[in-house]
Amino acid sequence: MALFLLFLLLAVSDVSAAEDAFIGVNIGTALSDMPHPTQVVALLKAQKIRHVRLYDADRGMLLALANTGIKVAIAVPNEQLLGIGQSNSTAAKWVSQNVVSHYPATNITTICVGSEVLNSLPNAAPILVNALKFIQSALVASNLDRQIKVSTPFPSSIILDSFPPSQAFFNHSYKPVLVPLFSFLQSTGSCFMLNVYPYYDYMRSNGVIPLDYALFKPLPANKEAVDANTLLHYTNVFDAMVDAAYFAMADLNFTNIPVLVTESGWPSKGDSNEPDATLDNANTYNSNLIKHVINKTGTPKHPGVAVSTYIYELYNEDMKPGQISEKNWGLFDANGEPIYILQLTNSGPLLSNDTTNQTYCAAKEGADPKMLQAALDWACGPGKVDCSALMQGQPCYEPDSVASHASYAFDTYYHQMEKTPNACDFNGVATITTTNPSHGTCVFPGSSGKNFSLLNGTAPAMDSKSSGSHAQYKANGSIHTCIFSALVFLTVLCLGD
Repeated sequence: MALFLLFLLLAVSDVSAAEDAFIGVNIGTALSDMPHPTQVVALLKAQKIRHVRLYDADRGMLLALANTGIKVAIAVPNEQLLGIGQSNSTAAKWVSQNVVSHYPATNITTICVGSEVLNSLPNAAPILVNALKFIQSALVASNLDRQIKVSTPFPSSIILDSFPPSQAFFNHSYKPVLVPLFSFLQSTGSCFMLNVYPYYDYMRSNGVIPLDYALFKPLPANKEAVDANTLLHYTNVFDAMVDAAYFAMADLNFTNIPVLVTESGWPSKGDSNEPDATLDNANTYNSNLIKHVINKTGTPKHPGVAVSTYIYELYNEDMKPGQISEKNWGLFDANGEPIYILQLTNSGPLLSNDTTNQTYCAAKEGADPKMLQAALDWACGPGKVDCSALMQGQPCYEPDSVASHASYAFDTYYHQMEKTPNACDFNGVATITTTNPSHGTCVFPGSSGKNFSLLNGTAPAMDSKSSGSHAQYKANGSIHTCIFSALVFLTVLCLGD
């Protein structure tokens, strides 16, 4: 506590520490197979996600979110902005239909009026502040202005000369909009909403920004970026951009408006000219971002002052136009399967923000049957999984399919290996899931709660270089080395194929 107070005393402006830092998730809907709102909410609840941001005020989503306690940011879409910004009555009607009719059952806390308006809808710039004020007036009339805050998200590109942060300033052509906007935010106790994408800053830098600096990876002291004017040391792009926003606001004489990051993330897949859009980098960035926010690390300018952030985004959006990376920012696919497992604690992998850590390993849908069979052979052989439950007459024999049997063996191995991510790969035919694959009397290890021990020491890793890899296992004909009870079953299964 004393250290926290010291951090506050060292802060150079009037911005105060947030009581609770939070990580939220954006929910885009450009999916060819968008899950039903009840499925979306089920995923949010399973992952313990307590803050979400919608890009509209979809009635189905708001109804599904009712009575969950999840804090919801809704939005006035850009296409509705001109009407609301020019008519107080239109704004009042919008609030009545999209807020009053759902609140308090649905815990709406924030209204985002448009998104990146100055860039994407420049003709709306003159009425942007009016739109915020009209929405605010409607909230006041409904006695909801203390419960629900109003703001509008900006891209970080609105900040010019962003490094060193102390020299940052806003594009002066936007000053007629920004000054009254910041006056509004200050008077209503609202946040300055900023979309921060270190991925794009890194890509545009042509090698000037080191990848580790963009990913929050630890840097040696001599590699940290130093603001020569303040002597503040920056270890990541995210903090530098947030502080640039604080300095740019101070340049306009506003020093007590907190920054809320409405979008940040990293793509897990990209085109050939995007070599750093990878699963590992997306995992690293978002895992480190979550730790950075939840720990209330703050920024060099405001240490200890949390910067709450919404991760972009919940689902991969396969219908988004543009490069492959545009479609691959999600934590999950449309089926609710994780794109990767975020590393949030030292105790093992957690799925998104899932503190219960209920994850399972199953055969990938559509996986090649021969590859599955080879992986099953390996798991029940060198992998030292007890596959007796898969024998005819035993609880997990039915359904008698390679995929079903492989899922049981995969999940058993995954839990034997304490659920490390690489324990659920099996040369690409397995995937980690939050859906319990147990069925009937067949209880999978992930749901049994029992402890596991290897049948004979430490199981080898299943990779191409390991002496226990399935490639070498098949080449040596070592199906005959299965000396466990699974031997008879596997022999029959192999002959059957």
